[in-house]
Amino acid sequence: MSDYLEILPLTREAFAPFGDLIETDPASIKLINGGNTERHHALAAPEIVGEGARIVLNIFRGRPRVFPYAIDMMERHPLGSQSFTPLSGHPFLVVVAEDEEGRPETPKVFLARPDQGVNYHRNVWHHPLMTLGSVSDFLVVDRDGPGHNLEEFFFDQPYFIAEPKP
Repeated sequence: MSDYLEILPLTREAFAPFGDLIETDPASIKLINGGNTERHHALAAPEIVGEGARIVLNIFRGRPRVFPYAIDMMERHPLGSQSFTPLSGHPFLVVVAEDEEGRPETPKVFLARPDQGVNYHRNVWHHPLMTLGSVSDFLVVDRDGPGHNLEEFFFDQPYFIAEPKP
């Protein structure tokens, strides 16, 4: 029998073991452009390793998932962090797991608001992009370059997510 995973609110504290929450924060504000622009500074720090590697910006267009949804795999990127910032004004799910001897533990599921993004730290287990409701675009900051930067793990028994109530 597989388990249904609880969907949790996405907060800075709850997500800290997995990466950075990207959202406006009064503590991060710097006024620029003659005081006309608030710069929310250093909300995440992309990580990359490897000679010849670089940080690239991408737009990913995700199709919405159908629920209940089976989490049967997770992935991680050993050579760089990866961030997802929504551009289409829709919430999305963030599924992450702690590492247990080279494999993901039981996943945690967070509901990200349309004004929140995430930066998965290097080597953090996560599920691929999970959009909700309609096709959605995301600004993705990622590592590009030589080396194998993708590791996948497939569960023997999937975990399930019920339809979220955003």
